[in-house]
Amino acid sequence: MTKTWFITGASRGFGREWAIAALERGDSVAATARDASTLDDLVDKYGDRLLPLTLDVTDREADFAAVKQAHERFGRLDVVINNAGYGHFGLIEELSEADARNQIETNLFGALWVTQAALPFLRAQGGGHIIQVSSIGGISAFPMVGMYHASKWALEGFSQALSAEVADFGIKVTLIEPGGFSTDWSGPSAKHSEPLAAYDEFRDKAQQWRAQRNSTPGDPKASAAAILRVVDADEPPLRVFFGSAPLGIAEKDYASRLETWRAWQDVAELAQGG
Repeated sequence: MTKTWFITGASRGFGREWAIAALERGDSVAATARDASTLDDLVDKYGDRLLPLTLDVTDREADFAAVKQAHERFGRLDVVINNAGYGHFGLIEELSEADARNQIETNLFGALWVTQAALPFLRAQGGGHIIQVSSIGGISAFPMVGMYHASKWALEGFSQALSAEVADFGIKVTLIEPGGFSTDWSGPSAKHSEPLAAYDEFRDKAQQWRAQRNSTPGDPKASAAAILRVVDADEPPLRVFFGSAPLGIAEKDYASRLETWRAWQDVAELAQGG
C-alpha cells in the first residue's frame, strides 16, 4: 500500500534523498523547503505526486497551514519527517543570544510545531509515523556545537514522551540518530559564532578531534534504503542509528556515565537521607 509523506528540509541532504526514495516507489510526498524552487526538478519528474511547499519551520502558523494543505491534497498523512535543521558552530562562551535562540527555534521548535500540526490528522485516521531527525549529538556531546546538542537533546526528550502519549492512537515515533554524513551540515548550511581569541588553541584541538570522528562519512543516498526499512517496519524502533560510528560512541559514553553514577551512588543515597 502506498504511503503519503510530509518531509521538512527537503531541498538537499537527507530530506531530498528520502523524498526521492518515496517517490521512486510510487508514494506521494509533501516536501517543504525555504525555497520551493529547489524542488522544481522533482516536480517535473514526479508530477502531482509531489507537493512542493515553501516553509520556514520557525513560523508556527505556517507549519500548521502547510500540514493542513498537504492533508487536503493527499487525504491522509502516513509518515511525517522533521528533518529541517542546521548546525551552529560556536563554543559556549562565544554564543550570542541570537545564535542560541535561532538554533533552538529551528531544530527544536520547528519540529515541535510540525508535530503538533500533524497529530490531529494522525489521531483521526487511527495511526501514522512521526520521524524526528536527531543525531548521535542527541545522546552525546562534543566541543564547539553545544547549542546544537542542546536542541537535539531537547528533541529526544519531547519525542520519547510523545511516543508514550500517542501509542494508544496507533501512532509510532522514531528518532533517527545519524553519525557523520556527506551533507552540507558543516558546510554552507552551518552557522558560526564570532570566535574568541582565548579559545584559539583549544579550537584547533577540537577541530582535530572532529576530523578524526568523521574520517569516513556516510553517503546520504545510501540512507534512503535505511529510511524505507524504518517506515515499513510493523514495529519501528523509538531510536535507530544511521551510520556505523554512533554505536561505538554511545557504548563508550554510556559506560562512562554508568561508572560515574555507580561510583557516586553513596552520595545519591546521602541526598535522600539514606
